[in-house]
Amino acid sequence: MILPDTFQAASDEMPAAADPANQSHCFFFYRGSLLVRQDAIAASQRLAHWPVSQADIEALIASPVHPEWASRRFIGWWHDHPCWGLNLSEEAWQRLQARQAQGESADLRFEPLRALFNRLPDEVLAIAGRALQMLEFDRSHRYCGACANPTRLHEGGRSRRCSVCGETSYPRVAPAMMVLIKREGVFGRELLLARSPRFPAGMYSALAGFVEPSESIESCIHRECLEEVGLRVQNLQYFGSQGWPFPHSLMIAYVADYESGEIQCQEAEIEDARWFRLDALPQLPNRLSIARRLIDGVIARDFAGS
Repeated sequence: MILPDTFQAASDEMPAAADPANQSHCFFFYRGSLLVRQDAIAASQRLAHWPVSQADIEALIASPVHPEWASRRFIGWWHDHPCWGLNLSEEAWQRLQARQAQGESADLRFEPLRALFNRLPDEVLAIAGRALQMLEFDRSHRYCGACANPTRLHEGGRSRRCSVCGETSYPRVAPAMMVLIKREGVFGRELLLARSPRFPAGMYSALAGFVEPSESIESCIHRECLEEVGLRVQNLQYFGSQGWPFPHSLMIAYVADYESGEIQCQEAEIEDARWFRLDALPQLPNRLSIARRLIDGVIARDFAGS
């Protein structure tokens, strides 16, 4: 999920649109899921179509989308159109459900962003992810953490400042490392892949873990490899990064060579970990994720012809 070059984020220099009018790109959420329009013709391909306009919602709930129906946030411009994130209230969602139960706009539905991978364009998912993160930032930082007074948008919406003490808060971004370990095994070149209990059945991926306070990415990699699978690594090489709005991570990916150790899975974190030959890889993550890009990239770059 990479924000397109044609997207300009809200800032002091970038004027906000006055209202999410019908020419706007609107991202409607309810409990973290995005409202999309299902294409009945392409249902077998499970395609989802966007955008859903404010007019669609207003027609469905038979009411203008005012602050009682949805909290809203201007997030920027895309192809010269203003982009808004809107979080529907419980009352608005119930009203929408009631109208749909009567057969109106049955092609509209809320779906988690993760479920929309490969069903919406990457740039749409990236902007939707930003909208979701900024809406969550507004929800969780309505009041100052220092003095409990209300906060207001600051710096064109990139932060929130306390109206009394001036304490400024910024959207939370949690850095997390990802590392793909490789080695020359007895039967050829191999990759270390692991699975979390939270993964879909049969899926394996590279190791990942959050960076702790005062810790470098490199130190985090060495620590997590030891903690999660009992291995030591060497020759760390940066691969790339990706914003990951589930809920607010920045994934920073590396490649490493195996140094020593035998696999010992950390209970509760790692369900299974093993070395895989390139001709016997398991089910892998979605192609839009940096985990899949990392695995595919390493195979193409380091193991070409294997």
